[in-house]
Amino acid sequence: MIKIIAKNIVKEDQISEFRSLAKPLVQESQKEEGCISYDLYEEVSNPCVLTFIEEWKNEQSIELHRASNHFKTICPQFEHLLEQPAEVNLYKVITQ
Repeated sequence: MIKIIAKNIVKEDQISEFRSLAKPLVQESQKEEGCISYDLYEEVSNPCVLTFIEEWKNEQSIELHRASNHFKTICPQFEHLLEQPAEVNLYKVITQ
């Protein structure tokens, strides 16, 4: 399994637009083969920090996700809504 943490610092006046775009991205991504979980979270102390936390079966699942129509059409639209580029990190479990 691989987790993706994609942290976005959204311009204050663009939070509503970001959330609107994120909703179909989350809904369609959750339907994908290999998706274990995929949700958008708001930081408790700062509503401008919106983070996608995803869990995927394997790297192939992530590659298919990144090639999906919903990913390729929605994600580029986030760029102008952000204060800075998103921070995206992938993690694998090392303890079980």
